[in-house]
Amino acid sequence: MKIKWYGTASLLLEGGGTRILVDPYLKKYNPSLPRVPLEEAGSADAAVITHPHVDHFADIGTFLQAGLRCVYVSENGIQHAKESGIPTDAMNALERNASFRVGEICVRTYYTKHCSFDAATVLSVLFSPRTWLQFGKGVRVLRDARKFPLDDDTLALEFSHGGKRVFVLGSAALDENTEYPQGADLLVLPYQGRAGMNRYIQPILRTLAPKRVMIDHFDDAFPPISHAVSTKKFLPSVQANFPEMQAFIPVENEWYEV
Repeated sequence: MKIKWYGTASLLLEGGGTRILVDPYLKKYNPSLPRVPLEEAGSADAAVITHPHVDHFADIGTFLQAGLRCVYVSENGIQHAKESGIPTDAMNALERNASFRVGEICVRTYYTKHCSFDAATVLSVLFSPRTWLQFGKGVRVLRDARKFPLDDDTLALEFSHGGKRVFVLGSAALDENTEYPQGADLLVLPYQGRAGMNRYIQPILRTLAPKRVMIDHFDDAFPPISHAVSTKKFLPSVQANFPEMQAFIPVENEWYEV
């Protein structure tokens, strides 16, 4: 398998001629970020959504118009799509602990929690001059986000093909009562939502014990509510605490072999 990061939490996986999109998002709130190649993304065999938040699911109608054939998302997400006027004919209800195939790739879902923003992160937004200078833009982001609330339906996704496994977390949190598979060839981990992410992710890495880990969701996707997260401590922290684990920071729109 190979994987490409489109920015924020958007991924494209390929295995044996099958392509799967994960959480496709157009980053419309920050036009300075690199654009998603819609023709390539729309040619995917399916999209699988970890959770129906605005930055993971709200743009799915555009990808369907671009040629995307099939979408797997929670019942909650399908309802949000209907209420927002997004066609749902190609959508399939996705549940926790489900297994299915998309072409040559096997997909399995695991229940997870959504990362809870800590006080330091919230206060850094509230007291940032940018928040108040772009107050109207922030209100628009929050208004749009209210159309896509969570309903305890955040999932982790395991993709398997050719003896390789990729484990994708949609949010940086686990459920203490769920047994997760260990030793994935690649873990994709969101690096956003808490102060000191290099320390915060260590219990997750210890639990999942992947061979390699790559971060995503560290870009400034919906300013002024978001900000670009510094990644300078990520690689040294993994090397110091998990010397057997490889880690890398992806570049947008570049393929990586799993």
